[in-house]
Amino acid sequence: MLQFGARKGKIGMENVELIDQSPGSPLSPATRPEVGEADAAAERLRALIAAGDYGPGGRLPSERRLIEAMGLRRTVLRKALDALEREGAIWRHVGRGTFVARGGDGRDAVMDLARRTTPVKMMRARLAIEPAIAREAAINASADALARMRVAMQRAHAAASWRDYEIQDDAFHRSLAEASDNLPLLAIFDQLNGIRRAVAWGNVERHSLRPPVDHASFAEHERIAEAIGARDPDAALAAMRVHLRSVAGRLFGE
Repeated sequence: MLQFGARKGKIGMENVELIDQSPGSPLSPATRPEVGEADAAAERLRALIAAGDYGPGGRLPSERRLIEAMGLRRTVLRKALDALEREGAIWRHVGRGTFVARGGDGRDAVMDLARRTTPVKMMRARLAIEPAIAREAAINASADALARMRVAMQRAHAAASWRDYEIQDDAFHRSLAEASDNLPLLAIFDQLNGIRRAVAWGNVERHSLRPPVDHASFAEHERIAEAIGARDPDAALAAMRVHLRSVAGRLFGE
């Protein structure tokens, strides 16, 4: 169950700067040589969150301060943050910062829910929530939010693999949640999206290397974005509902 609350504690940046990065430390990338740089950075961020006693809604330090404190390149940090966001441990709001979705490492809670959720029930949850998010996006979307939707759509069209497409599909749907300008809805979306990813990636079979040029989601996303851009809440809600039912039919026979 998603819970909202104030940040329980605060970790000062003086503590962040003293993170042990020596060989053998649990926060050192050298302890997991088999993983990539971004994966190791994600592990260090999880440890930082746990050590800082962050409650739901707690805000992390800025990217600049994390880069300085952890000795990371910006691209590596952003990939690590993307990984935590995809698993539902954090959520981001443009202009406000990066926030913890749950205290500490939220992967176990998400995976536990995913194990107890069928693909059909997961899609029903999406149908209950995401059309309403699209409706709010049509009312509140900023020009920047609309631009992020368009960028995600363009990158999805250009995706060279299903994995690349799924990353951009995530970006498109999250841009809608951001466009709602409603932090509780955004937090709910992030948790649901983490469950969706765990359920779908374990059940979906792909029969091509990349999405075909006539992949149905391309046109469906376009109709959603057009309705939001036209400030038509009812059309946005209906277009999202059609899209999710189409996805359910293609993936799970729902």
